[in-house]
Amino acid sequence: MTTIADPKAPRTPRPGPGRRTTRGNTEMYGWLFMRASGVVLVVLIFGHLFVNLVQGDGVKSIDFGFVAGKWASPLWQVWDLVMLWLAMIHGTNGVRTVISDYAEKDRTRLVLKALLYLAFVVVVVLGTLVIFTFDPCPPNSPADLLPSFCTA
Repeated sequence: MTTIADPKAPRTPRPGPGRRTTRGNTEMYGWLFMRASGVVLVVLIFGHLFVNLVQGDGVKSIDFGFVAGKWASPLWQVWDLVMLWLAMIHGTNGVRTVISDYAEKDRTRLVLKALLYLAFVVVVVLGTLVIFTFDPCPPNSPADLLPSFCTA
């Protein structure tokens, strides 16, 4: 019969060649970043929700024209960009910590972190491109499909 180890039992680190038993100040800075970015994200997210849901007509008013009008302002482009970047860095740092804590094998840890960082880069690059290259009034589009602020 196979026994399963107690997951709450303390594990002894497995120092090996080139492997440090401590992580230095990097983990402390990551911990501090998580607290600070969490507070900033709460402000950004509630501001985002207030403008999108409370100040307007609720969910039913959020459509292409609403987003286009919002992103016509540099303030909202920067607001959404900061929210995207902070949320992605915050989430990536959290998942990185989980991987470091629970991935037993060095190779597994390396592969999972590589996939995590790849996903981070893809989402941040694509999200940033969408925010700054979004054109609410594309040329040669039917006038009945364009938002009201687009000139024909």
